Amino acid sequence: MILRNILPSAHLYDYVRKHQVIRFLFGPEQNIPHKVYSPRPEICLVFYIRDLQQVSYAADPTQLSHPRCTLIGQHTVVTNRFTGRDFWALQIVLQPSALYRLTGIPTYELTNTFLDAEAVWGKQIRETYEKMANSDNVDAIIWIAEGFFEKIINQSRDKSHKIDGVSKLILNQNKPVSIDELANQTCLSSRHFFRKFNERIGIGPKLYDRIVRFEKAFFMKNANPALDWLTIALACGYYDYQHLAKDYKYFTNFSPSGFYEIDTKSPERIFGVSEVQELDPGIS
Repeated sequence: MILRNILPSAHLYDYVRKHQVIRFLFGPEQNIPHKVYSPRPEICLVFYIRDLQQVSYAADPTQLSHPRCTLIGQHTVVTNRFTGRDFWALQIVLQPSALYRLTGIPTYELTNTFLDAEAVWGKQIRETYEKMANSDNVDAIIWIAEGFFEKIINQSRDKSHKIDGVSKLILNQNKPVSIDELANQTCLSSRHFFRKFNERIGIGPKLYDRIVRFEKAFFMKNANPALDWLTIALACGYYDYQHLAKDYKYFTNFSPSGFYEIDTKSPERIFGVSEVQELDPGIS
């Protein structure tokens, strides 16, 4: 079993936040639980090197199959993810506006859904996948993926925007931020700021800020199971426990404790680990 968050090479930091390497190998008689995946401030490119992943949404329990190379948009709802017995995936979490910068696709078109990445990058990404397909080496697949990113960055007509910096400030906040103050930094009208943010990030800035704060609480509890919810709430920028509980209810339809209990039944828990945010150094 492998569950690692790995920093990208320094020259890719402007586009890639982290590589997530996930490997679950279940026995033939072993029960495979599904992963209840909470909303997170992330847009991802995922390579499924072995078995594909199925996904379902609360509004429709039908299981949909992710393509072998999948672009997953910004989500504001819980999804149920189902792995195969040999699950070997590289999930590349992009910087907030990176997909828009690389493709020009309005990111809101992918909100709460996914897309076959071959429809965007065709032969280039197909060949990248084929290079990965027979590998069991973590460094090797990351090296291949980073080579792909170097090519598409060089080919893109990337134009950065002040919105990109604002989204990173929200993402990396250590204390509550004022969306109005951030909007002023872009020298845009309020209406234009919200429109551009939605185009480049996939959702509005206030909702994005809520998801960032919610994710911090989720991972803090995973890393510190004995920590009480009020302490977590205050540390993550909530006014009090009820403020935290309101966001948990909004995003998951459960209380903080209720959703934490669900997460304890995730696939990684079978192997005795929990999902955390710690980052390993990148490949040398």
